[in-house]
Amino acid sequence: MDGLMEPAAAFSAEALRIDAAAEVQRIAAAIRDQVLQRLRRRGAVVGLSGGIDSSVTAALCAEALGRDRVLAVLMPERDSDPESLRLGRLVAQRLGIGSVVEDIGPVLDALGCYERRDALLRRLVPGFGPGWSCKVVLDSGLRARGYNLSSVVVQAPDGRQETHRLPLDIYLGIIAATNMKQRTRKQIEYHHADCLNYAVAGTPNRLEYDQGFFVKNGDGAADFKPIAHLYKSQVYQLAEQLGIPEEVRRRPPTTDTWSLPQTQEEYYFSVPYAAMDLCLLALDRGVPADRVAAAAGLSPAEVEAVWRDIRAKRRVAQYLHASSLLVEAG
Repeated sequence: MDGLMEPAAAFSAEALRIDAAAEVQRIAAAIRDQVLQRLRRRGAVVGLSGGIDSSVTAALCAEALGRDRVLAVLMPERDSDPESLRLGRLVAQRLGIGSVVEDIGPVLDALGCYERRDALLRRLVPGFGPGWSCKVVLDSGLRARGYNLSSVVVQAPDGRQETHRLPLDIYLGIIAATNMKQRTRKQIEYHHADCLNYAVAGTPNRLEYDQGFFVKNGDGAADFKPIAHLYKSQVYQLAEQLGIPEEVRRRPPTTDTWSLPQTQEEYYFSVPYAAMDLCLLALDRGVPADRVAAAAGLSPAEVEAVWRDIRAKRRVAQYLHASSLLVEAG
């Protein structure tokens, strides 16, 4: 991407510094071309979560298409943090764009999302049920063993917590049930887009897009993805430029998928986003591990471990990015 600046003799967070004002205009021009000319749609629908990525995406669409041609769809469910809905409404109000709230909890109930997940959890914790909470966590990618193991943290109604290693079949089943949330949200987004002849905006940043941190045919589905080339640090730079509320900019990145509070670092990424950005950039540029370590606050061995994790996730992401296979290419 144009605009990255790296001192010749040093590697630091400045390597991710961009001209935010110029980048906003460049992306806005691309959105206008993609939505109005190439896709031939009248506006954009954005699933607004109250997080930094969806907020910046909504602001860029408003900048490109006008406030009256952007619709924000807020889609809480049983496990959502109420702050997500509050902050999503705040962003929509601040941007002056239209918004609708669609509670997807009843749909997920009908699909068996919660019951499928809970039935699997009861194989590990027989008492798991109403009043309990849970989240899936990943062992630190900084360990040198070369693979990651997942565990589930459950919390009883009295606040007592337990952690259990997840066997593969239970892990896959829990994730499959939880993925219904992202796929249901995308169905709702496309419903509103079809009603308005709008295009659906995707919200992944470069870390998420590169590392496969999305659900295939769920939040990975979109007609255009205006921030997929931006590192997370750069998304925050645009957020400041676009006037995204400080509450949103201060909020730690979260999955907002599980009933227990959970950071993206716990669930998917090895290290905080600022260090992850630098490791990803350095891997692609061939920057030595010792220079990255000094910039990211890691040891050279930890940088090498993060790089192994990045390469492994890129292999997984190939399937997530792949389109449908055909016998004959038309």
